[in-house]
Amino acid sequence: MIRFGVIGTNWITEDFINAARRIGNFSLTAVYSRSETTGQAFAEKHGISHVYSDLDSFAASGEWDAVYIASPNSFHADQAVLCMSHGKHVLCEKPIGSNTAEVARMAEAAAEYGVVLMEAMKSTVTPNFLAIRDNLHKIGPVRRYFGSYCQYSSRYDLYKRGELPNAFNPEFSNGALMDLGVYCIYPLVVLFGVPDRIQANGFMLDSGVDGAGSLLLGYKDMDAVIQYSKIVDSYASAEIQGEKGTIVFDKISRPDKVEIRYRDGKIEDLTVPQEDNAMYYEVREFISLIQSGAKQSELNSHANSLAVIGVMDEARRLMGLSFPADA
Repeated sequence: MIRFGVIGTNWITEDFINAARRIGNFSLTAVYSRSETTGQAFAEKHGISHVYSDLDSFAASGEWDAVYIASPNSFHADQAVLCMSHGKHVLCEKPIGSNTAEVARMAEAAAEYGVVLMEAMKSTVTPNFLAIRDNLHKIGPVRRYFGSYCQYSSRYDLYKRGELPNAFNPEFSNGALMDLGVYCIYPLVVLFGVPDRIQANGFMLDSGVDGAGSLLLGYKDMDAVIQYSKIVDSYASAEIQGEKGTIVFDKISRPDKVEIRYRDGKIEDLTVPQEDNAMYYEVREFISLIQSGAKQSELNSHANSLAVIGVMDEARRLMGLSFPADA
């Protein structure tokens, strides 16, 4: 049984808990919140026995073995390194850090303290993503990857009314690239590695973050086209285009329907039945690493996390997007 603590009391933490409780060797024993009142209310709702409002006390606690971090992006690195320094394993929400320097520091801490550190990118450990990876050879030489994640944020209405929600606040290393663009970049890097060339455009909001953007990424024999937004919706499928056929999948953030459309008109369904809450697979992967003695995931590896944040760092540089965490 792996005893978990959680940092963050928002909806995504609740999704994590609901998914993780389907795994028999998961136990939730602790929660950290800056507000003791918020932490107590969350603990009562989810049956958590230990509540902490002091981060140092939480990290040093003997009541849990591994932590899921779902705080704002700018807090990830410091919180993760503190927990790892106390011998705790860390599953950290995407993006795992604000920039390459933070992610490198986190990976170094994981090696120093001999613990598991994994980025909670749910899509790349799902059965349907593995089906995509395992069938790439069928479509011949790949010439283009297309990834799209455009979802109008309810927080944008608050922003347009003059408020500054966390989702559009650079203090928290937020914005559309960090929140949604990462879902398009991570599978690309897992499947095809680091691009040779990066072009980026972003629509900047007055708050100092991007509301939407697009990337054109170049490889030796293919390119990748990525679009993302928190201020418009898109209903485009994702595609990997090869000379013999195209793999089409419905959602870049969690592929549920996958098929190959061959040039001769034949369609091959690659869809694999999977859990309705895709976070199940990231928790299962993380727990299996702890129990096996492995220190990192093959798919959501430190190298892949560093490569992805490196692409985002360069995209932000080209867009003129910086965060206080970069200083």
